[in-house]
Amino acid sequence: MSLADHPAPADPEPPVLRYAAFTRDPAGGNPAGVVLDAAGLDEATMLAVAARLGYSETAFLTPPPPGSAAAGGVRAYRARYFSPRAEVPFCGHATVATAVALGERYGAGEYLFHTQAGPVPVTVDERDGTLRATLTGVAPHTEEFAEADLAEALAALGWERAELDPALAPRVAYAGARHLVLAAATRDRLARLAYDFDRLRALMERTGLTTVHLVWRDAADPLVFHVRDPFPVGGVVEDPATGAAALAFGAYAREAGLVPDGAELTLRQGEDMGRPGVLTVTLVPGDPRVRVTGAGVPLPEPAA
Repeated sequence: MSLADHPAPADPEPPVLRYAAFTRDPAGGNPAGVVLDAAGLDEATMLAVAARLGYSETAFLTPPPPGSAAAGGVRAYRARYFSPRAEVPFCGHATVATAVALGERYGAGEYLFHTQAGPVPVTVDERDGTLRATLTGVAPHTEEFAEADLAEALAALGWERAELDPALAPRVAYAGARHLVLAAATRDRLARLAYDFDRLRALMERTGLTTVHLVWRDAADPLVFHVRDPFPVGGVVEDPATGAAALAFGAYAREAGLVPDGAELTLRQGEDMGRPGVLTVTLVPGDPRVRVTGAGVPLPEPAA
């Protein structure tokens, strides 16, 4: 089944749901807007809705492209994602939020989102009374980042090269969107985030980056990483929980030999913003694609 089975609303701007992803607590994780039936909305309206909400992304569902509807009871949709400034090809936390919203309405099961980055299968299940979504990213890859651009990124962040972890080389990682992975040598360096918003945004727009994925490997557990994601290209200083970057980082960690194939990584994000969230990244042997799992909860409606 798909949204094609349901009539489009007459209202040109249908209701917007609000969910927090990668958390069981509405005060944690990353808020996202969700429009379950965006049939009839044009790009300008979607962007206006996303800008009005002010979340890092809002997801909009429409019927799947012709001939692409899934079979076997899988519900298929076309998914588009807008930040307050522009459309992005893929967003992990808004996908988790949307999948949980669908799970509340249609139950646990398999879903398929057709995104600009490619098809993204999503499984919704329930654990301890909480719905969780596991999404499988598109085929990932990593690439070098030009030395001059790296120097500019560090300058915009206010970081020194000596503050980088030499065991985690800077690289661009992709799993639906491009992220520059920079590893801090200390937790303190990661905690102190105060950067030149316009300067970093200009670099990211020129080099096609969605976020800068700042990481610190937990000294007590090599499978735990603390992460932060500046997101100036979306008009947001920092993203509280970034599923697309988590997928890309999983590919980066496997390619760099930081973790064994088949490992399950825990990414802790949002702690320094007061919105803690947990992203579980799974590497499946024999499959280059990366999975990320997170819970999701509805947010209270704002006061009128």
